[in-house]
Amino acid sequence: MPNGLISHDSLRAHPEGLALKLTIPWYRSLWLSSVSTLRVTVDGAEVAADDLAFELDGRRFAIAELPQQTETLWFLQQHPSLIVRRNEPVALGEEHEIEIFGELRLPYMQIAPGQDGGPGLYVPNIVRQSLTLTVTDRDEAPLATTSEVAPPPAATEDDPFKLGLTLYSASAEFRAGWYDFDSLLDRVAELGIGPGIEIVASQMVPTYPVVSDEFVAQWRAAFDRHGFDESSFGANLDMGRRRDRDMTPDEEFEFSELMFRGAKKLGFPLVRIQSAKPELLRRLLPIAEDLELKLAYEIHAPMGPNAPEILKVRDVYADLDSPLLGFVADFSSTMHAMSPTLLRAVRRAGLDDEAILRLQQIWATDASMRDRQQEFIAYLNSRDFDPGRLGSFAHLAFNMHGHVDPREWADIMPQILHVHAKFYDIDENGQEPAIDYPELVRVFVEGGYRGYWSSEWEGHAFAELGEVDPLVLVRKQHDLIRASMRAVPAHA
Repeated sequence: MPNGLISHDSLRAHPEGLALKLTIPWYRSLWLSSVSTLRVTVDGAEVAADDLAFELDGRRFAIAELPQQTETLWFLQQHPSLIVRRNEPVALGEEHEIEIFGELRLPYMQIAPGQDGGPGLYVPNIVRQSLTLTVTDRDEAPLATTSEVAPPPAATEDDPFKLGLTLYSASAEFRAGWYDFDSLLDRVAELGIGPGIEIVASQMVPTYPVVSDEFVAQWRAAFDRHGFDESSFGANLDMGRRRDRDMTPDEEFEFSELMFRGAKKLGFPLVRIQSAKPELLRRLLPIAEDLELKLAYEIHAPMGPNAPEILKVRDVYADLDSPLLGFVADFSSTMHAMSPTLLRAVRRAGLDDEAILRLQQIWATDASMRDRQQEFIAYLNSRDFDPGRLGSFAHLAFNMHGHVDPREWADIMPQILHVHAKFYDIDENGQEPAIDYPELVRVFVEGGYRGYWSSEWEGHAFAELGEVDPLVLVRKQHDLIRASMRAVPAHA
């Protein structure tokens, strides 16, 4: 997914001068308060902040007002206008040089909590784009898809895992409007993917964090039409929704309870939780018991089952002693190499062969994620390469790619309630080049896991829109998983 605010169809005519149709530069919906900075240059002249306005759903904001908009959601499929006041309006067909700079912070990706009531530190996303654009009144056409994919092998009662996907796998295409909710599920069914469907609420629910009755009706109609099963409901915790402070414990509880009740309305048996704070879980467990929901904390790169942070969660679980508490195993934790998709992305952003080799060398060390990030950023600075050119990649290269031994999952197998079968590529041999799927399948089959494996293609974080068809890749990954689990001797 290009880390951009504008694309080739963004420049539009406007009575006040021109407008830029914006795309959210992330793969989940964000609060407008996430936007720190927006600057624009037109034909080499920087536009004064007073001549910019941000318009969403008929509401207009000055750029300086955006950080205070904690109640306004920029939904993933919305395309607000950045209005630029000029002496003369632009006309259809004109060409203009547009540069845009944006700074955002990701309110659910906390690096460090706030101190003394102040705001915490959050993962930033920096956007810099320079494009020659033609004034248009038409959106770009979606990518043509193919249906020429062989039907999947039939599932059997002997298969240890059920397969499915998270709709997060098609983030870029959904964000671009190539699919709406119904057509996305239709495409999933057409390719024989399923039956499990997982969602990230902040991505798919237009009224996030509330699940509306209208969305429930749409959801039920699609599920009944295709015979899908609900597998996992992904709940964020937007601790940094406000810019002046983090959420209070009461706000974290209220936000989480709202997510739980939305999951129940949609029929999910499990919620992927983002926080395992002991006091928060103590307050939430009676809600989960009443709603009959399992709660699974995600173990995601760069951590593994025995990371110090996860050992603390395991201690909390032992203290609470509830059968509703468990983990989501995300295979980003157990990679043996950096994904080719990521390496292609940073090469496009300007890294040369030497820098890409150094990135991989630093990644492979046993230093902490933060230390590796800082070492790589220091290396870039030593070469006079602005880390901002990589957007969020200078951070995400480390917190999205872990290198824990896959055998460590066996240490918590009875507590694994759901699997994110994360992947980035499927090569010409049908393998994931950075993740050892046959080994992961062996560990989970022999460990007695019998839940869902939810395919999660995260290449959209690094790939260009239209570079691949992610749902076809999911089908190929399902073929890999099926072949792998049927080849495990103990299972046979």
